[in-house]
Amino acid sequence: MNPPTARRTKRKAASAAPAVPKRPFVAHHLAPPHEVLGEDESRTILAQIGSPIEQLPRIMLSDPGLQTDPKYAALRDGGENLVGRLVRVRRPSPTAGEAVAYRVIVATGGGE
Repeated sequence: MNPPTARRTKRKAASAAPAVPKRPFVAHHLAPPHEVLGEDESRTILAQIGSPIEQLPRIMLSDPGLQTDPKYAALRDGGENLVGRLVRVRRPSPTAGEAVAYRVIVATGGGE
């Protein structure tokens, strides 16, 4: 059975709805913290691991994990070119305590 039409109310127009402010990014509790490194620190790290930057794994500029670093947001909003910069990813490890990985920021996911 349908209710009588007199009890139905009309919906308000969509334009009358209040604007919802954009939520700030909140990292998932399983996402490890990412840290964009400076140029001096990047050179030091590359010398320590003894590997050229071309052989490091890549991370896309649009990767949500990068948003866990407040420095990333500040650099991005400031118009800084982040492509080619090194990122440190720290993950908890049951055997080592903490596992550190380094990645290079790339603009797209090109399969080189």
